Amino acid sequence: MTTALHPDAAVSGDHASAETARQPYAYRRRPLEEPDWRRLPGWRDVTRDEWESAQWQRAHCVKNLRQLRQVMGDRLDERFYADLERDHAERATMSMLLPPQMLNTMDSSSTGAFYADPVRRYMLPVFSDRRTDWPSHPHASRDSLHEAEMWAVEGLTHRYPTKVLAEILPTCPQYCGHCTRMDLVGNSTPNVDKHKFTVKPPDRLGAMLDYLRRTPGVRDVVVSGGDVANMPWPRLESFVGSLLDIDNIRDIRLASKALMGLPQHWLQDDVRAGMERLAAKARERGAQIAIHTHVNAAQSVTPLVAKAARAMLDTGIRDVRNQGVLLRGVNDTPEALLDLSFALLDEAGIMPYYLYMCDMIPNSEHWRLAVWEAQELQHAIMGYLPGFATPRIVCDVPYVGKRWVHQLADYDRERGISYWTKNYRTGLELSDPDALTRRYEYHDPIYTLPEAGREWWRERSEAA
Repeated sequence: MTTALHPDAAVSGDHASAETARQPYAYRRRPLEEPDWRRLPGWRDVTRDEWESAQWQRAHCVKNLRQLRQVMGDRLDERFYADLERDHAERATMSMLLPPQMLNTMDSSSTGAFYADPVRRYMLPVFSDRRTDWPSHPHASRDSLHEAEMWAVEGLTHRYPTKVLAEILPTCPQYCGHCTRMDLVGNSTPNVDKHKFTVKPPDRLGAMLDYLRRTPGVRDVVVSGGDVANMPWPRLESFVGSLLDIDNIRDIRLASKALMGLPQHWLQDDVRAGMERLAAKARERGAQIAIHTHVNAAQSVTPLVAKAARAMLDTGIRDVRNQGVLLRGVNDTPEALLDLSFALLDEAGIMPYYLYMCDMIPNSEHWRLAVWEAQELQHAIMGYLPGFATPRIVCDVPYVGKRWVHQLADYDRERGISYWTKNYRTGLELSDPDALTRRYEYHDPIYTLPEAGREWWRERSEAA
């Protein structure tokens, strides 16, 4: 026998709809769509076979204004191109590189729609997007997380006790405007002369493997760059296979925004077959392989992205996870974050994992949120997703690492300075007696502060 808790309340379709309407966020399953690329004048005659070819996508990436004009035809006003050109000359830290797959998900129905589009805002930034009062925070730096300072060997950052980051190459199939590794990744711009690796790739990768063989305390390797999709598959498979030959390596995470920006790459037969071999080898020795991608807006999750994610899961790897970045004007509302999370989880089998606060790199203030805003967003998205699939919003604190946004030790809201502690030493601090008691600072965007806080920063800026 079943007893109704509320016998007077009829459980009808209308009642359920009314209940949903009263919630701050209403869940609706939204089938994925691949926008018709043929609506764009430059791709009017592109066939489906061409569109689904990784080679065609790479060959037709948009790298400059001339190519963007060819694709868009007369859909954008001249003012947008002038805005874009000025940004490249005066502000951009990353060069332009857009795969057709990614450009196709932007709303180009009008110039106004293109300006407002969330994917455009971080993949194709223009001068009018940027702050004019504080384009950069006074504490912004090219390598804002000090990763190069923590290189054990060139390209291998050993920040956490049991984990390392292997930057195996300095290029990607696409360049995000907010890239945290803007000092190393991609081509130089008029504003940024990029740093270069000095050791030849085979020697650099060999040195990484040698370090890991003699450092048994490391169990987890994030293989990144750049983007692993830009490394020829045989070379990537060889490196990952060599990692699996090291007894202490238990977890390998392959970082690739291209799973979203260039899913065609991950659907190639040789890549799928190679991933099956790596997944089988991992299983044999009790290790795990996962892919981490980088999706910031629900519209980027298309049927091809879902197909690529499922193809990778079918190879036998442990998981495909998303590490997005919290960006103003892109995904800074509870609705945008929940729409993104449900699109990833329900339609593509991608686990919502982390949402990083945008790092303090030059010319990024218009993207960054204050810690208190991130805390409010974390609160707002709780309770809608399963706990295991609720993304954690984290602040990557310089010299510390990832911290959940509610883990700060103290917070000066007026001056926008949050203080953080840590429970481990990086390679820089092995002999530092104060590393575990020191408080490390992170800084909110100055324009989010009350007037007293803004004045405090103005005075120090003028004095400097």
